[in-house]
Amino acid sequence: MSITTLIKSIQDIMRKDVGVDGDAQRISQMVWLIFLKIFDDKEQEWELTIPNYKSPIRKDLRWSNWAKDDEGLTGDELIGFVNNTLFPELKKLSTVSGISPLGKVVGSVFEDGYNYMKSGNLLREVINKIEEDIDFNRSEDRHLFNDIYEKILKDLQSAGNAGEYYTPRAVTQFMVDIINPQLGEIVYDPACGTGGFLTCAIDNLKKQIVSKEDEKLLQDSIRGIEKKPLPHMLAITNMFLHGIEIPVNIKHDNSLSRPLKDYGPADRVHCIVTNPPFGGMEEDGIESNFPKEFQTRETADLFLVLIMNLLKNNGRAAVVLPDGTLFGEGIKTRIKEKLLETCNLHTIVRLPNGVFNPYAGIRTNLLFFTKGEPTREVWYYEMKHPQGVKNYNKTRPIQLSEFDVIKDWWGKNTKKGRDGRKENENAWRVKFEDIKANNFNLDNKNPHSADEDNGDPEEILEKYNKLELEIKELQNKLKDELSEALGN
Repeated sequence: MSITTLIKSIQDIMRKDVGVDGDAQRISQMVWLIFLKIFDDKEQEWELTIPNYKSPIRKDLRWSNWAKDDEGLTGDELIGFVNNTLFPELKKLSTVSGISPLGKVVGSVFEDGYNYMKSGNLLREVINKIEEDIDFNRSEDRHLFNDIYEKILKDLQSAGNAGEYYTPRAVTQFMVDIINPQLGEIVYDPACGTGGFLTCAIDNLKKQIVSKEDEKLLQDSIRGIEKKPLPHMLAITNMFLHGIEIPVNIKHDNSLSRPLKDYGPADRVHCIVTNPPFGGMEEDGIESNFPKEFQTRETADLFLVLIMNLLKNNGRAAVVLPDGTLFGEGIKTRIKEKLLETCNLHTIVRLPNGVFNPYAGIRTNLLFFTKGEPTREVWYYEMKHPQGVKNYNKTRPIQLSEFDVIKDWWGKNTKKGRDGRKENENAWRVKFEDIKANNFNLDNKNPHSADEDNGDPEEILEKYNKLELEIKELQNKLKDELSEALGN
């Protein structure tokens, strides 16, 4: 059975259930079931490979003891077990004292989880479908799980709210390739979503493994935090799929909720790769965790301050940020001043329009910086759409190969700067003194591009006035119709 067919058949069963409303709930329901299936298959492996392995999950709650038998629990008995026993007991694992780190991982996954299905018979059908078609301990099915995971992500991206934690695969891979984490370095994503940046880093680090000690280094190298329960559950699942045996360092929390002054040397990391949420506002009180001069409720601004604080000296960061951060004033200016004075913001890659379509239409940039030395100059590289491509979309996303020209241009990092870089029609540089004189505005346009012709201002104004009149006429017409309907 193909992945698309398998996922569709599961979702078709769920559509019959009155408790599941919409794609997002169907995906959430499917993810916790698949998580328990993966975890149970992993436990069977650990029982063979780890001496005296003890499951953190009570015996009657393990998948193999209540879900594996296709003629086992069903109907009201199954729903009662899931709602009244399984979920309450798994949620407790995140807080109960004496529980193993692995148990806390499971507890964190379920602490905000929910069973949406109302029909025990339909839930049994879904469980049987998962159980009969995939086995994580078969090598061929491990690849199948990865395919299932990718299909779930694509469905999630179509569910309407994926822009909060979706980054195109090509972008994550390029950013990790440039940061190039090394074994022994800690890689961190403070807004890790479903774990895309971290899995790219894992794949990068796996290429460097030559011994058992190296494998242990990798296990301890990956850290992330995700605020929302569904992407956090997917991130934990993603870690299992990529060989992180006990992903205890993937936390379910809000990175911004901890006071900045509470971070110490043990919290500092070597590499940060992230796409923090932008365009949103944090809840009241979060800003008080930050120094007064940087207090704002705008999420992306707070994350930039946090990232600067969390990097070790000589630590490296690659961050996705919107145009608004580059040209914004007020607190944004103070944050950028701090960035340029304490870090070497050596490169800004200006992405073409539509990279995040259809989830966000905001223009975005990739900022690369190193902590511990001030910025002397900022290099800019303006990416263009490939020939024949006017915009990106779900069926035609940005491709990793489109970054090859930037990798060829990138040059080597030396004490003098970036050796080998040259200005061209897409690349230019701006001195720190010029940025400072311009009130730390980083929204510098390509000097090699001709100014866009935006049309005659008088014609634009005339069109605007005409459109405004049409809107007023429609509003008046709607008012008249409403008045008539209410009068009747």
